[in-house]
Amino acid sequence: MEFMTLLDGIVGKVGAFAWGPPMLVLLVGTGIWLTFALRGLQFRKLWYALYLALIKRKEETDEPGDITHFQALMTALSATVGTGNIAGVATAIAVGGPGALFWMWITGLVGMATKYAEAVLAVKYREVDENGEMSGGPMYYISKGLKMPWLGTAFAICASVAAFGIGNMVQSNSVADAIEATYSISPFVTGIILMVCTAAVILGGIKKIGQVTGFFVPVMILFYMGGASYIILGKIAEVPAALTLIIEQAFSPTAAVGGFAGSTIMLAIRMGVARGVFSNESGLGSAPIAAAAAQTKSPVTQALVSMTQTFIDTLIVCTMTGLVLILTGVWSNGATGAELTTLGFAAGFSGGEHVVTIGLVLFAYSTILGWSYYGEKSIEYLLGVKAVLPYRIAFICFVGIGAVAKLSLVWNISDTLNGLMAIPNLIGLLLLTPVVVAETRKYFATIPGKAGNLEPSMASETQK
Repeated sequence: MEFMTLLDGIVGKVGAFAWGPPMLVLLVGTGIWLTFALRGLQFRKLWYALYLALIKRKEETDEPGDITHFQALMTALSATVGTGNIAGVATAIAVGGPGALFWMWITGLVGMATKYAEAVLAVKYREVDENGEMSGGPMYYISKGLKMPWLGTAFAICASVAAFGIGNMVQSNSVADAIEATYSISPFVTGIILMVCTAAVILGGIKKIGQVTGFFVPVMILFYMGGASYIILGKIAEVPAALTLIIEQAFSPTAAVGGFAGSTIMLAIRMGVARGVFSNESGLGSAPIAAAAAQTKSPVTQALVSMTQTFIDTLIVCTMTGLVLILTGVWSNGATGAELTTLGFAAGFSGGEHVVTIGLVLFAYSTILGWSYYGEKSIEYLLGVKAVLPYRIAFICFVGIGAVAKLSLVWNISDTLNGLMAIPNLIGLLLLTPVVVAETRKYFATIPGKAGNLEPSMASETQK
């Protein structure tokens, strides 16, 4: 017991560093750097990116890859649209005040450039494995692009282990707790059901995961957004005042009111940035693993699609959660996390609490699917394709264990490794920025009929 307490303390200190102010500054700073390097591409090309992701959605089966652009996007969204969108937003506002939501927006906006760069490098440096499937991600672009295989190995180790925690046991535990609290169903029963549902998908590999997430994730997001939209539309006249409050309190201290203890500007910034990064995972290095599986010849095409992930996650889903909390007035009652979001939806309409419970279940399950792929590709990089099936089986078993276990130490370890993943990935992004810029220029300069109207400045510079 003393050893476990000591270990928990050590891990907690390492985790405090991994997710401390220096790391958050580095994560956001990388996004700002890439925004300048790419000349604000995420703003100028957002509508074109959304068109590629949500409207065009053409299955380019003649191009190399395992899943479509849309399926790759949904697989990445399955891992990022999770408890952070429900509990994370609530925590940010409960501690930092309404202004924290503004800083979540800023984090998301610059994070789109980071997500874009990650996907460009993931597709450019991906490889075909022994099974004929694509393998890519930070471990590959760090190893091949920077010629630093040891750093790529460090990323893969952190990702393969962290997947069992933040992407597995923590999620199944959240599902079991929510279902037991709302519907009085035993965590053991929930664990068995989750194991069966997980096995039915991940044993089929990325193509099966892509097919399931391609259908499941849009339905999941629309279900949650539907509940939030009902509340927001019912108070539409109050939305301008809520948005004004968010912007005002992003730059001025939030006074104590009700159960809210008050907040400084720095606390609002810190909570908004921390929860924003936790929610959209920009810079963490997880999403490019899914991007590498997309059917495409051009790294930029998938990168444009991938950057919409952060837009959807933070600028849409997180914003809707935040507006519900502010419009219903529950943000200042002293509650936090998923409890606060539940109170907000319950105050919005009768039965609203069930939207949050079901949303938590769906979001957590989708995170399990997405992270199973991240983990297996990381272990494949370390040990080869023969290690993938045993990893999948172990992953399924830990889903059941997580549903019934006490996870304080598991959470701390996985959260720490999750943060440490970002270090090698950010090094790769910063040092390989010229590659990202070059690929972007080449793409917009060579597409017939589109170079001029999509990216004239980059096209002209390339032609010079």
